[in-house]
Amino acid sequence: MTTQHDMAVRHLVDTFREPYLGMELGLAKAVVGVDASQPDVKVQLRLGFPAKRYGVELAQSLSEQIRSLDGVRSVDVQVDWRVESQAVQGNLRPVQSIRNIVAVASGKGGVGKSTTAANLALALALEGAAVGLLDADIYGPSQPRMMGLGGQRPVSPDQKSMLAPEAYGIKVMSIGFLIDEEQPMVWRGPMVTQALIQLLETTRWGELDYLIVDMPPGTGDIQLTLSQRVPVSGAVIVTTPQDIALLDARKGLRMFQKVEVPVLGIIENMSTHICSNCGHEEHIFGAGGGRRMAEQYGVDLLGELPLDIRIREQMDGGKPTVVADPDGSLGRAYLDLARRTAAQLARRSLAPSPAFPSIQVEDT
Repeated sequence: MTTQHDMAVRHLVDTFREPYLGMELGLAKAVVGVDASQPDVKVQLRLGFPAKRYGVELAQSLSEQIRSLDGVRSVDVQVDWRVESQAVQGNLRPVQSIRNIVAVASGKGGVGKSTTAANLALALALEGAAVGLLDADIYGPSQPRMMGLGGQRPVSPDQKSMLAPEAYGIKVMSIGFLIDEEQPMVWRGPMVTQALIQLLETTRWGELDYLIVDMPPGTGDIQLTLSQRVPVSGAVIVTTPQDIALLDARKGLRMFQKVEVPVLGIIENMSTHICSNCGHEEHIFGAGGGRRMAEQYGVDLLGELPLDIRIREQMDGGKPTVVADPDGSLGRAYLDLARRTAAQLARRSLAPSPAFPSIQVEDT
């Protein structure tokens, strides 16, 4: 028999707003079970994005609210998660056992896209996801050095496929593993796109929740190949607040929209500069550009990341920020970005289906 106490607990759990999904737990279909028949309340949740660390925070927040209800003696909230494959463009089939491919792109170079891609991948792994990182910048591969894998070479057990080098719990593949670090790639477009497809398809990725693709800047051959031949679940656009960067970022965003790849949101990098001597924070590239762009195109602003010398030093040293200092302010910013990105991707399966058109028959 359902009591008033039981109903109050269930209502609170169902209407609790999860901040990363931006939805109530009930609407997000995240409530697996609620046992409020006794003073000792038990709640089971399942999120659609990785929450190894975040689940503890969510459980604490929800527990505090449940404890405020009359008749509650103790609360036990268990948070589980499972990443599902999301729809992709056209009739493209999944690559191996990769659930979701996420492209990290920018309209122009120099905005910190590769740094963001590496830390995004590492933050997702820190939350418990199985993650791979594909360096799609054939002309300027940077992930081997950033991930501390300089000098590594992939191993081919059968001369047909490659085992990706691993760093900090994620699999990394790049053309930079196959050439000398100072060797220029003097290739025409078709050779570059074929190299990207081979890197993607011949690497033994295993079972991954996410493959993060560090795209080259611009809207050229590789971007077109990715949208036509690779099943991409979503893309994020990296920009700085500067007007010139935003102009090119808009081109990148519209390109993905044109080829029907969902844009999960915008990341504003170098949002503010933090002085290494006094800690003064200043908007040297302008302020609010990423937010205005997000509002203009109706997408989320996934994060605003600072220009901080520690990020550059950590990347150059092969130990990205999420690994070097995951609990510091910079590490937490990347973790927050990863949660928002993964949650935005998970929201796609929660979107209501379009209503079936009504049919009217009239006498003529």
